[in-house]
Amino acid sequence: MSDVLTLKGISKSYHSGISTEITVLSGIDLTINAGEVVGLIAPSGAGKSTLLHIAGLLDMPDSGTVAIAGTDQTGKSDRRRTRTRRQDVGFIYQFHHLLQEFSAQENVVLPQLANGVPKVQAYEYAQSLLVKIGLKDRITHRPSELSGGEQQRVAFCRALANKPKLLLADEPTGNLDPATSDTVFDALMELVRETGLSALIATHNLELAKQMDRVLRLENGVLVDA
Repeated sequence: MSDVLTLKGISKSYHSGISTEITVLSGIDLTINAGEVVGLIAPSGAGKSTLLHIAGLLDMPDSGTVAIAGTDQTGKSDRRRTRTRRQDVGFIYQFHHLLQEFSAQENVVLPQLANGVPKVQAYEYAQSLLVKIGLKDRITHRPSELSGGEQQRVAFCRALANKPKLLLADEPTGNLDPATSDTVFDALMELVRETGLSALIATHNLELAKQMDRVLRLENGVLVDA
């Protein structure tokens, strides 16, 4: 079984004020295999967003290495890291950040066009994703015409638009009410399982985390089994 994400010795600190150094991550090691879904739980401010940003090549660690699909990203240029991020990594955030002037389908098409996918192919794949996640009748609607749960489903599809190997999600249902959260999360998990994605999903909801293959807790800068 191949590794899709490998973190070795990841450390990260921030400076607060003139001389105070706050260590957020301390020697993190993590391997996620192909098709494996890992839950990440942590109290607010523990550094889970920082860990996800480093794993997704949006931030640099102070020390340690990040490998995606077997390729070590250490020392790669910003251009190469951006290319890897576009092709191999999908992101979902707590807030959907959809483009309001575009339809649901167009929001899923745009990242494909940016990645060089032909227009007709991009529209067809966007439609297939939206249908799979239960939005067949909402494809042409703009975000303002969609409910919160529907908007987040569109964001899920957008994250998967370029067929990434790795999905990183930071509290993907944290902005939804409990009932909607459960429904939307079930839709996400079904889509992830169907596409065979590897995923690292941060959530405060332990019941949702139990649906994943394993769950890790981030405490005092280190990962432990939950």
